[in-house]
Amino acid sequence: MPETNTDVLIGRQDEIRRLDALLDEARQGRGGALVLRGEPGIGKSVLLRHLDEAATGFLVMRASGAEFEMELPYAALHQLLAPVTGRLTELPAPHRKALQIAFGLDTGTPDPFLVGVASLGLLAETVQDRPLLCVVDDAQWLDQASAKALAFLARRISAERIALVFAAREPSRLPELDRLPALSLQGLGEADARALLAAAVRAPLDERVRDRILAEARGNPLALLELPRTAGLAGMAGGFAQPDSVPGVIEQSFRSRLELLPPEARLLVTVAAADPIGDPGLLWRAAAHLGVDAAAAEHSVPLVEFGTRIRFSHPLARSAAYRAAAPEERRRAHEALAAVTDPVADPDRRAWHRAQASAGPDEEVAAELEVSATRAQERGGLAAAAAFLERSAALTISPVQRAERVLAAASAKLSVGDFDTAAALLTTVPTDQPGQAARADLLRGRLSFVRRRGEEGPTAHLLRAAARLAATDPAWSRECYLDAIEMGLLLGGLDQVMETAGKAAPPSGDPVSTAAAVLTGLISLVSDGHAAAGEILRPVLGDTDDQVWARRPSLGFMVATELWNFDALHAIATRAVAAGRESGSFHALPIALAMQATANVHTGDFGTAMELISEEEAFADATGAAPLVYPRLHLAALRGRHKEAAELFASVDHRMSLSVQWATAVLHNGLADYPAALNAAKQAIEYGAVGTAGLALPELVEAATRCGDTDAAAGALASLQQRTQAGRHAWGLGVEAYARALVTEDESAYQEAIALLDDSALVVYRARARLLYGEWLRRQGRRRDARSALRLAHEPLSDLGLEAFAERAAGELRATGEQARSRTSNASDQLTMQEVHIARLVADGATSKEVAAKLFLSPRTVDAHLRNIFRKLQLTSRRQLRDLPGIR
Repeated sequence: MPETNTDVLIGRQDEIRRLDALLDEARQGRGGALVLRGEPGIGKSVLLRHLDEAATGFLVMRASGAEFEMELPYAALHQLLAPVTGRLTELPAPHRKALQIAFGLDTGTPDPFLVGVASLGLLAETVQDRPLLCVVDDAQWLDQASAKALAFLARRISAERIALVFAAREPSRLPELDRLPALSLQGLGEADARALLAAAVRAPLDERVRDRILAEARGNPLALLELPRTAGLAGMAGGFAQPDSVPGVIEQSFRSRLELLPPEARLLVTVAAADPIGDPGLLWRAAAHLGVDAAAAEHSVPLVEFGTRIRFSHPLARSAAYRAAAPEERRRAHEALAAVTDPVADPDRRAWHRAQASAGPDEEVAAELEVSATRAQERGGLAAAAAFLERSAALTISPVQRAERVLAAASAKLSVGDFDTAAALLTTVPTDQPGQAARADLLRGRLSFVRRRGEEGPTAHLLRAAARLAATDPAWSRECYLDAIEMGLLLGGLDQVMETAGKAAPPSGDPVSTAAAVLTGLISLVSDGHAAAGEILRPVLGDTDDQVWARRPSLGFMVATELWNFDALHAIATRAVAAGRESGSFHALPIALAMQATANVHTGDFGTAMELISEEEAFADATGAAPLVYPRLHLAALRGRHKEAAELFASVDHRMSLSVQWATAVLHNGLADYPAALNAAKQAIEYGAVGTAGLALPELVEAATRCGDTDAAAGALASLQQRTQAGRHAWGLGVEAYARALVTEDESAYQEAIALLDDSALVVYRARARLLYGEWLRRQGRRRDARSALRLAHEPLSDLGLEAFAERAAGELRATGEQARSRTSNASDQLTMQEVHIARLVADGATSKEVAAKLFLSPRTVDAHLRNIFRKLQLTSRRQLRDLPGIR
């Protein structure tokens, strides 16, 4: 029964208009992406064929996900880009190498970001000749690496002549595509369904037969075409047992047709279904190995096209053929495919087929799969590695070795986001080996952290691991306690973690490691106070190159903040960024960028802070993660733009409440709204967390003294002194001195603060100290001295962009009879953070391609941003941008 596009596109006029509009926009340089979603047989692939025919003048590139290739990294991306890989030489060397590694043309571990940027660059070079249509069918079966890369591309083609269209079966677990525009295909209405059925079945239909077909098909076009073919019109008239779902109806239809085949033909179809690559040479060799006369069998096989590639008529036909085969037939098929697969050219596929052919444990095959997992990890294929390891563990005989492979598989599953499988694997790890049981607990802790659910939080699992190791491996136990403390700092519950660590942590060895010293110091912080802890922690903070901080930069950053040691804080953040850039870790680098941005905010270098925030947000957008908001909070607080800051604070997740309260206190102290600042500072300090809560203490002192709450001010000052005296760093000592001056009204304390903060990195705090001193002098009636101090405060506050504090200083100056100079508008004030970042990079001489690579954008998108920047700043050239004050 012939099937035409006209037949199956009945009732799809709205969808066709949406696709045609996408093509028209792409022709005009306004690219976009669209995900067609719907159940099997609903018409996604047919709409893609229409799109193909409508794309006149386009270069059309295609790829298709394959259920049996989901673990092979970059398989679909390679398939899509294959027609243009001849242009790889036009890419920068790092980008070219990234794609060559991803596609198995070079050795190494592919960088996901470089692969994405390189793919974008390759397409950008291609569309210089003509517009481009990229079509990805069966997207629900994309390998994870390809899915991430293609989603990355889809979000960055708005300024390119590129249309990217996916077709994905529903329901599907493909979070990478969830953020893209989607079009959900529904079943045909009754009139359209009747029209399609009439076009498919030319013979006259009894009304009862027609109604039965329409009821069973439920508007699904493929079901409307398949049911009359396989059930027979007489059967439809009498009714028959059908599966509950329409895909089940279609799959049963395919199975019914396959059941009519002779045994040899059915075995040939099973082998074809078991081989995801569709290589006819491999299929014929496997058939010969099985003694199947393939030449005779292929003529009697429906649903399969035997050509230069072996293709099934529909994805459900492949799965129906595989599932319809008996387990022994499947094993025979995989055994034959393994036997004829080249062990040198394709060892991993051979190992996989051998594993599928195994009916029970087989150490030789398990070891082969473990080697395949290692190769997959080296190529960046964590999903493939996880699958290899999971199957390897299942085939392992030795309980100890099996547990090792289960732990490796669970770790890999966790890394690729398959949390349910990871959790299930961990339940099979025995507890009689303390080391293995502890590693299982550590993985459960990671799992609990990323899932943010479960009866026990991450710290409970880390503490259990630490307790298991206390007797057999005390050094590792102490490391686990330290990790639990870091987790407690990040997620809360620190007091309980500290209490447990203080009671159960094994004593430090001899010599004492720095990790052990940090653990002892943090326990001492809770049990003995800041003075005792400072004696232990201060020397370790003095060596910011120590591995304890390299491994746990977030912990080091918070300890440095708690002890008011700016040099350590800045150095730990700087080293973390350098390490993150070197490793290319998309987990570690964004956190490091956020830390360094925060450090730069506190130095008053807002331009660099915005550049770092923009880069971190580019990483977040590229990976689909939520951006880290706390550096934005610090920046908004010190810039002092009330409306902008209030909108940001209101949009932040409740888990950032501590940072929001600290930022609110700073903002309102700048605006001289001291009651609001006092309320916010008190709430921040009530959290009692290490780090940010301590930063709120001087804000509370300032607000409380202005509100006349002397008891609150004195209490906050005492808490601040405990920290700053333990840290003994100029930042903390200087801030403590001006806080003490506010409480005691001792002029020498103001002067002490200004002297201690005489460092370029501490200019924000020196300016605030001068502002407080000038205000005190004015209240003492010493107007001339006040003018001098206030001028020295206003100038840096204004120049750096601390607008609220600068206006407060200007108001004080006016009260002394002097008019403050007006602030010259900074170029960056008119730009978004991303525009500031692009402008600074271009001002430093970067080309559009170089900026695009850094921010994971296309060169055309960068050029579009530059046009906006030039318009806002009334510029016409890059040279003018380089010469513009306030950009770099």
